[in-house]
Amino acid sequence: MDFELKAAKAKWEREQKQRKEEAKAKLQREKKAKEEAARLREALETAQTQRRLQEAQAVAAEKLQEERDSFDGDGIRFNVVLQATQVAGDGDKIKLPPSAFEHLSSQGALEKGPMFFEIALNIESPTATASEEWPDAIDNKITHCGVLEFTAPEGFAELPPHVWSNAGLSDLPLKECPYVRIRYMRLPKCTFAKLQPDNSDFADVPNHKAVLETKLRQHATLSEGDFLVIQHEGVEYKMCVSDLKPSANVSVLETDMEVDVVSIPGMASHGRLSALELGKPQSGCVEEGSYVYYKFAVDVKVLEALNRGDMNLIVHLEINEDGKGSDADLYVAAHPVLFPSQHQHQWASHDLGSKIIHLTGREKPLSSGSYSIAVYGYRGRAMYKVWVQTQPTGPVTGQRVGLASREMEGGSALQPGFEVCENCRQVIPSRTAALHEAYCRRHNIVCTHPGCGVVLRQEEFKKHVHCSKCGQSLQQEELEKHLKVYHEPQVCRCGATLERDDMVKHQASNCPLRTIMCRFCGDMVQAGKEAENFRDRLRGLTQHESQCGSRTSPCEVCGRAIMLKEMDLHRAAAHDPNSREGMVKSSVDANVTGDTHLAKQTKFMNCPVCNLTFEGAAADTLMNAHLDDEHFLRTTHHPVEQGQGDQDMNAALSSSYKRSLSVACPICGLAVHSERDLSVHMDMVH
Repeated sequence: MDFELKAAKAKWEREQKQRKEEAKAKLQREKKAKEEAARLREALETAQTQRRLQEAQAVAAEKLQEERDSFDGDGIRFNVVLQATQVAGDGDKIKLPPSAFEHLSSQGALEKGPMFFEIALNIESPTATASEEWPDAIDNKITHCGVLEFTAPEGFAELPPHVWSNAGLSDLPLKECPYVRIRYMRLPKCTFAKLQPDNSDFADVPNHKAVLETKLRQHATLSEGDFLVIQHEGVEYKMCVSDLKPSANVSVLETDMEVDVVSIPGMASHGRLSALELGKPQSGCVEEGSYVYYKFAVDVKVLEALNRGDMNLIVHLEINEDGKGSDADLYVAAHPVLFPSQHQHQWASHDLGSKIIHLTGREKPLSSGSYSIAVYGYRGRAMYKVWVQTQPTGPVTGQRVGLASREMEGGSALQPGFEVCENCRQVIPSRTAALHEAYCRRHNIVCTHPGCGVVLRQEEFKKHVHCSKCGQSLQQEELEKHLKVYHEPQVCRCGATLERDDMVKHQASNCPLRTIMCRFCGDMVQAGKEAENFRDRLRGLTQHESQCGSRTSPCEVCGRAIMLKEMDLHRAAAHDPNSREGMVKSSVDANVTGDTHLAKQTKFMNCPVCNLTFEGAAADTLMNAHLDDEHFLRTTHHPVEQGQGDQDMNAALSSSYKRSLSVACPICGLAVHSERDLSVHMDMVH
């Protein structure tokens, strides 16, 4: 019995203990659940608070951005994200989609003048992977640009290379087109800019002002930190915009600005062109297919002596004979050509070994200023010395074989006691003629090639050859180089295939890719094709000059905005009294009928502007309407008043025409009312 009671008691104690443990575990679970619920509730409240804070910050940032956009845009807000694509082009003008034009025009942006935009890589890209793909783009670059047109596809912006690189897009490992943020801005006009070349090569450019004006004319804006890439005579010069005034981002449209070009401290003062002093040789070496450039200056005193024929300017190139068959060619050109080449030069020498070029003013007057020398490696690695010296001209000593006889043939007869050798055609004394002729026939040979006739020693004659294509006389060892240099077809950049001489002429006059000095901007630019305008072609303007000359400039006399290519015509027609008074008077007298009896009978009148004929009783009324409608003639009195007598009518015509015919055609002298009528007259008549 006691055993059963003890077993029951132990069982009851175990059950109580188990129930206590279960209750304790339940309490712990409930406590943990409450703690977890509290933690989750706190985390949720924290997340909601952070989200509300972020939303508030986003709203505040958006409001601040809108205020900033409105302030920067002078009341116009335009801030969009577009996918960027790179397109070819010069300058900083981008293409936007048509929707951008609608957005801007609806806010009156067109009335505020040229449009400028801030452009930068958009870090918060719609692809949501921009920060992963471009980890270094957090500190992205910002640049500014203008707009060329609104023809880009919707959702895209087309950027030229200048904007693409300065926005930092060229440094990205792009798998697809990046997204950029574009903001409309108003920019102040630039008054000062400091540019810093990345090397010393820009020192070679002779006319910095013209080159920079041509480059900046392609731009609408500048930003500090931007890099400008300037193309000049096929050479690229990279310049950093280091300082701008009055702001770090400025407009360069319709403004007068001061530009300073400063060099990097410690940079060499010369570029690719090494300076030569007269009479001082310089040594160097040139690899095959490469150029080494030099420059020298000709002052006014030396130039006058050269053009008078008192002095010659000689360029020497001495090739080191230890060069194991190496050879180099010599090219010389005057300004504005900076870097002479095989196809662009004024003087050249392709002789084997050392070379000499004589620059004289006999055939064509030389000009003062800089001259460039190019040493071209023709074969192997050539060691050389190059120098320039002046040499006074003097009487020629000695006489070339055969020269005297040709002079005698074209001049006076032989003097008594002299005769002409039948072999060498020299004039010799008669007493030694037999001895001379026997010796001459034994040792000298006359070249029988048409047009040559040179007399040479037998050993020299064996080396004497003529080119089978052009007939030039050469030494045997020079023939191979002559055929390669002069007669091997060469392909121009424009696609033309020509021999050397034709190629030089082609690139000097016909090639659309040739470099010319524009008569309007003064820069060395590509000529382009023929001008589209017929009158520009008659003026001899190239495609670039036709476009560049279409820019306007105020006339210094009357202040009117005149196209640069029409400025000479405007001055001659509107401001030259010597060419106007007689022209106007003769034109009026020729166009106004002076025979009153004939006017009574025929009522025949001609328009003094376009020479249109009016006949019949209403001829005066018709011509009045024609002058008003077609030629925009506005005077206090009509040129022809109805009801006047014939004599009074002619007097009124003459007086009114003399008041209104203010521009005379410089070709035929016809006087017209305005320069617009002059342009129409020249197109129709001349």
